[in-house]
Amino acid sequence: MTVNPDNLVLLFTTTCGASGELLGSDEKETVQLVWQVLNLITKKPGPVNEVLVKPEGGCMSEECVEVTGISAEALISAAPLDEALSQFNERLCSEINTSAGNSFCLCTDGQLHLRQVLHPEASSKNVLLPECFFSFFDLRKEFNKCYPPEADRKDLDLQSMADYLNLSVDSSDHAFTALKVLQMSSIAQALISEPVCHTFSCPEKVNEKFETGTCSKMERIDDNTVIRARGLPWQSSDQDVARFFRGLNIAKGGAALCLNAQGRRNGEALVRFENEEHRDLALQRHKHHMGSRYIEVYKATGEDFLKIAGGTSNEVANFLSRENQVIVRMRGLPFTATAEQVLQFFSPSCPVTDGSEGILFVRFPDGRPTGDAFVLFSCEEHAENALKKHKEILGKRYIELFRSTAAEVQQVLNKYSSAPLIAVAPAPILPVVPQPTFVPSTIAAVVGTRDCLRLRGLPYDASVQDILLFLGEYTADIRPHGVHMVLNQQGRPSGDAFIQMRSAERAYLAAHRCHKRSMKERYVEVFPCSAQEMNIVLMGGSLSRSGLSPPPCKLRRLSPASYTFPPGGSVLPAGAFLLNPRPLAPAAFYPANSQMYMNYAAYYPSPPGSPPNMGYYHTSHTPSAGSVLSHPPTAMIRMQSHTSAHAYASGVKEILSMVQGYQVGETKQAKTVLNIPR
Repeated sequence: MTVNPDNLVLLFTTTCGASGELLGSDEKETVQLVWQVLNLITKKPGPVNEVLVKPEGGCMSEECVEVTGISAEALISAAPLDEALSQFNERLCSEINTSAGNSFCLCTDGQLHLRQVLHPEASSKNVLLPECFFSFFDLRKEFNKCYPPEADRKDLDLQSMADYLNLSVDSSDHAFTALKVLQMSSIAQALISEPVCHTFSCPEKVNEKFETGTCSKMERIDDNTVIRARGLPWQSSDQDVARFFRGLNIAKGGAALCLNAQGRRNGEALVRFENEEHRDLALQRHKHHMGSRYIEVYKATGEDFLKIAGGTSNEVANFLSRENQVIVRMRGLPFTATAEQVLQFFSPSCPVTDGSEGILFVRFPDGRPTGDAFVLFSCEEHAENALKKHKEILGKRYIELFRSTAAEVQQVLNKYSSAPLIAVAPAPILPVVPQPTFVPSTIAAVVGTRDCLRLRGLPYDASVQDILLFLGEYTADIRPHGVHMVLNQQGRPSGDAFIQMRSAERAYLAAHRCHKRSMKERYVEVFPCSAQEMNIVLMGGSLSRSGLSPPPCKLRRLSPASYTFPPGGSVLPAGAFLLNPRPLAPAAFYPANSQMYMNYAAYYPSPPGSPPNMGYYHTSHTPSAGSVLSHPPTAMIRMQSHTSAHAYASGVKEILSMVQGYQVGETKQAKTVLNIPR
């Protein structure tokens, strides 16, 4: 908007820290406001005015005391920032006589005084700035409009502008800040006088509020306008990010919070500014504080921003096209949940905008629900009432609710729309390695039966007895040898455990009753899962809210056309060695046109345990078909090396490579320990 003010208010601020081109970069507080009014019609300046501001957080730096001459004693009786701004506004309006219709606009030496000092400090102290602080003229830019050759000068300041115009101010009778204001006044008078006759119009604007919006992947974004902020509190929203960068103009929808692989915020955000100048000012806020945390600010690219906030879905664009809506994310929905159930969940205290049109379910590319949804609310009051329903029950599941953003909607939709459709883990690459005996084949075949429990967050010193005590009455529903402690690669407890229950109903009740109960001063998370999911996790895969991931694959290489193992001579007596080589068919396990991956386990199950009142089965006992003991006992070998260094250097991958091509002996049922002499 073009304006032609009647008066120009030449404002200069001082902080208790650095000055000059580093003003505001050290996050120090304001201690002084100095200004002078210049009437643009009569071209006459008014008197120089001053208001001292009392800092809350400490004393002045030596540089500030030396340059400004302000003493610490003078600040003791000064007013805090909110009162000082009120005094400034009252005295300014009285001098200009705004009641008579006289208009004015602020003018500063560069961008720092308002964008890097007053706006960030007022935001951190929850101080409401007067309206006049949201538009201003940059004297350096106005000078460059009149003298274009000077536009490329990076060291442009008040002294260089005054020297160029052959202006001088008597510095003997004025303090540092008053001298700066008088220099600004003399430069402005030279610009509006003949022969230049410059008109001050089109002031710069400071955005009062961050505007949310959408971003298309086809949009071109300047790399010099994007930054990456790291170290954000996990509960931060895009409005909190915009508040941290208060004073700098963020593009519409330009604050995008980053999510990790599990769909949770990872403490990072990508921010897109209106121009490169504001991006450079944002980089000066590196390690400034948001609450008690300092935030790291780095350069980023437009491509980085599009990966997070860019979208191509028309459904998402229509969902986010409604203006001034508050977005709430629902996580953990039943897969059968409908829009009517969601509306009933929030009614009547927090009605959803446009009914079912204000609900966006997140789905996989094949249409399967993910358990996530986004809901629109028309105002903050309705959104706050909705967030109060956090962890209330819908169907048979508790629902997690979070305040969300337009960029997060795009990011979640992009994540699921591009996710590979792997419903189950691929077939084992090394079929000669038998399936772990703790997962019965009759159970693993039932993919949808969630008759197991996963315990997460156990104390590292927790034992099977502690778990049985934790489950209480549900201990009687544990299958024989159904307690599996999960160990890490070093053989130490990982904090996880799996429990095989007798039925899915008892597993659900145990998870519902025991979730987040305490065990040794730690709360333990309890989730129902299937035996197949348990098997995949114990073999190195991952199980999270975003789905099931297969075990990691390493050492990618092409398999040969065929594998043959010529029979070799016996090294040891056959009675003491249970693993005998067997010829493999050319395409039995390794098709000639396939690729081979070497899987290795990241976690290992401990020997399974049972409740003490159930006892242990002996080999002579014939277990039921569904029991974990229905499989024949496996053989064990002990491997010793000539040097201890080899034993410590070897990993699971190397051991699997050594036993590749061997299988368990079919005739031997007794466990044998093979001791290889040194």
